[in-house]
Amino acid sequence: MDNFLKLFPELANLDMKEMNMVKHYTKSLDEESLKNFANIYRAQRKDPQNVLILCLVGLFVIPGVQRFYLNQIGMGILYLFTIGLCFIGSIVDLVKYQDLALEYNTKIVSNIIELLRNY
Repeated sequence: MDNFLKLFPELANLDMKEMNMVKHYTKSLDEESLKNFANIYRAQRKDPQNVLILCLVGLFVIPGVQRFYLNQIGMGILYLFTIGLCFIGSIVDLVKYQDLALEYNTKIVSNIIELLRNY
């Protein structure tokens, strides 16, 4: 993992859960694949702070906007038409915003690793 941080220090600001997840998925990559991974991941990952802001927007303005941002279109539509599942779902998302971002980022990492292995 030290290789990873030396190549891309801007990814050093990941929280511990996300760093461990990235470390787990990238442990078998060589240096060239690691560079490709880091470039793609940096462009596609969702920052938990942005998810938090959108959860607040979803709670007070547009229900479900955070779900649309995380590419959960069905849940976004459900939140939109049920006013955030009567605000309960929006409040739960506000509390669990880091888990929502980590779940999305884990899917992205998995997709990138699969893409690099098939390439």
